[in-house]
Amino acid sequence: MEASNQSAMTGFVLLGLSAHPKLEKTFFVLILLMYLVILLGNGLLIVVTLLDSRLHTPMYFFLGNLSFLDICYTTSSVPLVLDGFLTPRKTISFTGCAVQMFLSFAMGATECVLLGMMAFDRYVAICNPLRYPVVMSKAAYVPMAVSSWAAGGVNSLVQISLAVQLPFCGDNVINHFTCEILAVLKLACADISINVISMGVANVIFLGVPVLSIFVSYIFILTTILKIPSAEGRKKAFSTCSAHLTVVVIFYGTILFMYGKPKSKDPLAADKQDVSDKLTSLFYGVLTPMLNPIIYSLRNKAVKTAVKTLVSQKYFAQ
Repeated sequence: MEASNQSAMTGFVLLGLSAHPKLEKTFFVLILLMYLVILLGNGLLIVVTLLDSRLHTPMYFFLGNLSFLDICYTTSSVPLVLDGFLTPRKTISFTGCAVQMFLSFAMGATECVLLGMMAFDRYVAICNPLRYPVVMSKAAYVPMAVSSWAAGGVNSLVQISLAVQLPFCGDNVINHFTCEILAVLKLACADISINVISMGVANVIFLGVPVLSIFVSYIFILTTILKIPSAEGRKKAFSTCSAHLTVVVIFYGTILFMYGKPKSKDPLAADKQDVSDKLTSLFYGVLTPMLNPIIYSLRNKAVKTAVKTLVSQKYFAQ
């Protein structure tokens, strides 16, 4: 690594919302409450899917993975955000920043792939129910989940490896709550075209491909559901995938809102937009993980029944 990079390796300064101290206190309480809901809600879902034998199916196996992923994703950044709210101009080491970027990037990419896997599971269950036990056997769905984690980890390793090799010889202030990779790349005093190209390719693979597979899966699912003669049958079939579809809409809808809106060239408007982008990114990182267990609990009779059963048993009575 270049000598000019050595001084910057001691750490970065996270700017957060330092220009709005009153907002920081409000958001500290709000984000802390949301983080506790994430830990309790997703933790309960993991326990339920492990202990209730009726939920030992591919769908709930993926759901357990999604809940564990959400806990890991938020834990990689939320404690840092909360600490930053209490500490003006929060500092973080170069190594700590790299680790935080790796975990956040890996969890985000893994969730994209995992949601695509879950869509395929619903496609097989509704469109080919007789073949479901064969196609989605344990020998199939466990490697599918493992490959999701592996793909996200490898992608993150590539992106972060390219980022940490850049020389950071100038400003070390990150205009964000966490070590968000785009905010970090802005501080590099070198050409980042390779990083941009690499991330563009990754976006196509981890955003474009899963979205396309989800879209195609649900076209077949809806086509199959509409062919069911009874209204009760159509309602029952759609209810098995409505929770997943709701999570997909929230997850990808927030991403499109974050990165799809045009950037303002007016300095004053750009400053307001920076605050808006940071807040959107912050709530994206906690809102979706918080809503996932709520959505799957409220819209899934099997999960609600399992929770009630476990609550009444000795697991929670002692």
